[in-house]
Amino acid sequence: MNAARARLWQILDTPEPGDRWAAATGTVLIALIALNLAAVILGTVHSVALRYGAWLDAFETFSVALFSLEYLARLWSCSSRPAYARPVLGRLRYFFTPLALIDLIAVLPYFLSFWAVDMRFLRALRLLRLFRIAKFGRYSETLALFSRVMRHKKEELVITSLLMLILIILSASLMYFAENEAQPDKFPDIPTTAWWAVVTLTTVGYGDVFPITGLGKLFASFVAIFGIAMFALPAGILGASFSEEMRRDKRCPHCGEALE
Repeated sequence: MNAARARLWQILDTPEPGDRWAAATGTVLIALIALNLAAVILGTVHSVALRYGAWLDAFETFSVALFSLEYLARLWSCSSRPAYARPVLGRLRYFFTPLALIDLIAVLPYFLSFWAVDMRFLRALRLLRLFRIAKFGRYSETLALFSRVMRHKKEELVITSLLMLILIILSASLMYFAENEAQPDKFPDIPTTAWWAVVTLTTVGYGDVFPITGLGKLFASFVAIFGIAMFALPAGILGASFSEEMRRDKRCPHCGEALE
């Protein structure tokens, strides 16, 4: 039984090069995820939903059955790993890992829909099926690389996010005091003005709200300039971290020397 668990875990999670069963399983699951995304997107087209709604629902049921089987297989076989070796606590620990939660969320909306009474809640549950795209993370080296980058640079990104939040609040406050009297309908309060701050700092500039006073235009100029610099920070952090991770991947795992 332990050998069967170990083999199943190897096929699903830690395949070795040349393992045909693992390659076939991975290919089927990747294709199923891609087809699910296509089905969810096409299901929002009214004419397609009317004509092929029954087929889409049948495919959804088939997909959920396979995804549920995969999830249960992972939950059963995870105890073959030392980190999850304890029968109950080990599986409970695996249950709360990010990838296991993604697998659960991929199938949960289908089962919750049987108890959904409110149609708006039901539509929201069906939209959650798009979350299955996160399952690609198991099979994509690029997504795995992105995950490592986010994990290694989380402190820097949190600090940058806090700086952005401070800048948004400060910009919204200054613009509110500069424009509230001239445009009370456009800048009625600081939370509403924060929309203008976000649009300006990201250099989107929809043009639906803009300053008309001299002081407001002066503030807006500084906000736009600072926005370019501020939003370049996370891009620089992520870019440098990506380069660092890619160089690390090209090093010999035994001696640490760079590979040509």
